[in-house]
Amino acid sequence: MNTPPANTPRQKRVSFALLLLLILLGWWFFFVYQRPVPTPEITPIAVTARGDLAADEQSTIALFRSASPAVVYITNIEVRRNIFSLNIHEIPQGTGSGFVWDKQGRVVTNYHVIESASRVEVTLADRSTWQATLVGVAPDKDLAVLQISAPAEKLSPLPLGESHNLLVGQKVFAIGNPFGLDQTLTSGIVSALGREIQSATGRTIQGVIQTDAAINPGNSGGPLLDSAGRLIGVNTAIYSPSGGSAGIGFAVPVDVVAEVIPEIIRHGRLIRPGLGIAVADDQIAKRIGVAGVLVMNIEPGSSAESAGLRGTRRVRGEIVIGDVILAVDGHKVFSYDDLRNAMDRYKVGDAVTLTIEREERQIQLPVVLEEVG
Repeated sequence: MNTPPANTPRQKRVSFALLLLLILLGWWFFFVYQRPVPTPEITPIAVTARGDLAADEQSTIALFRSASPAVVYITNIEVRRNIFSLNIHEIPQGTGSGFVWDKQGRVVTNYHVIESASRVEVTLADRSTWQATLVGVAPDKDLAVLQISAPAEKLSPLPLGESHNLLVGQKVFAIGNPFGLDQTLTSGIVSALGREIQSATGRTIQGVIQTDAAINPGNSGGPLLDSAGRLIGVNTAIYSPSGGSAGIGFAVPVDVVAEVIPEIIRHGRLIRPGLGIAVADDQIAKRIGVAGVLVMNIEPGSSAESAGLRGTRRVRGEIVIGDVILAVDGHKVFSYDDLRNAMDRYKVGDAVTLTIEREERQIQLPVVLEEVG
């Protein structure tokens, strides 16, 4: 049997060296990786003083603080009946903006904001909500007046401005509730004047203000203000292929609003001057070669009958074309819309001179305007 050889001195020295190396590596690991790393000293950065706000910033802030209490949030609520349970449900079908008109609780908005509503709620800037009743509408101007029973101390009417003397480039501000985000302020300039847009009835609204202040769905019915915080228009429409603000917004000018709203409050509708006639559809008139407004019928007892206007009639089995209105006080008209816009320049009882074509000759016919529906 072989006996294992005893450790030689050389082997003992190698083992001792390995043991010493392991001990040194352990101490090195402890000191390098296990001892706490000192926290670097952090020097606080001083906050730079802002200083006073610029003058235009201060004026914008003051304008918003002054005008925003007048701006309201309008909810259009539709009542639906469940066909199975017959239960009635109230469903918000749209929101928009509006503003306080007077201390009596009248609120102005767009007609299309409250169109077809079963019920309307108005939320004031202080978050109080009031059920509104309809005072009246002017669909051709896309304007409506609501009534709420809020106490006078909660109501802050806007000061009225003017729109006939606006200038392109003038600063403007819009306050409203785009996408349901209430009390939103946007700013811009008057981009153009004298634009035309279509109302909900298809009638054109003339003299409209174009602005690049951001106007989005939900801004409709809110105020457009000048830099003095005065009402200069009611935000009504946007041009946007995407449905969002494209920097082209439109507002009904305050000069129109100031005429229409008192009429709505007084009568529940807009009292319009007219002639007391029924006219042919524009497309039909064009198809038969008429370049104007073709009179079809004359209402008995109307101002048109008193003036001697002739309608389209049948004589001995043949249709005789009636008078064709070409101009009102020298302003040419080519369509029924043109004629109604021409009438808007006048009041009931005003006398105008019509240029008409009758039997291939032009004649001048004076007419006193009457109230029409």
